[in-house]
Amino acid sequence: MNFIETKLAGCFILEPNIFNDERGYFLESFNNERFNKGIKKTINFVQDNQSFSVKGVVRALHYQIGTHAQAKLVRVLSGVVLDVAVDLRKESSTFGEHVVVELSDKNKKQLFIPRGFAHGFITLSQTAEFFYKCDNYYNKDAEAGIIYNDEELNINWKIPKDEIILSSKDLELPSFKNAKY
Repeated sequence: MNFIETKLAGCFILEPNIFNDERGYFLESFNNERFNKGIKKTINFVQDNQSFSVKGVVRALHYQIGTHAQAKLVRVLSGVVLDVAVDLRKESSTFGEHVVVELSDKNKKQLFIPRGFAHGFITLSQTAEFFYKCDNYYNKDAEAGIIYNDEELNINWKIPKDEIILSSKDLELPSFKNAKY
């Protein structure tokens, strides 16, 4: 597994070693010892989540605040998504900046998003199954988010606005400057 740190400190793209033969392929998707060594930090994942989405669905930009903040390791089981992480760490030199990574069942890349980041994705393929590990349990009272099309963040979701599908809850998220951190 190759660990590539993004421009946002602590946020890593993981590229697996894939072993192909006439039967198909094999890869190690997670190894706790190698993972912690690769990100130079100890993470203990406690919850796995999975979602299914159709083309144009945006699930963004979500995070949990306070003691319920979550680090996430995300990947795509089928399909293609554009994955986004936004640095919300006020002390960070990259506060308010974001990274965008295409994750797919073909490239098998993963993205590690540390605590203190908002996270979201859009489905680019007809459908996609998305899987993520979290290092803290979900807590409804700690839920927070930022509207996906915030002008200050200026994220290119690569799909026309009239083809984007959002939940009513995500439509009501605040702007970046009005969000709680």
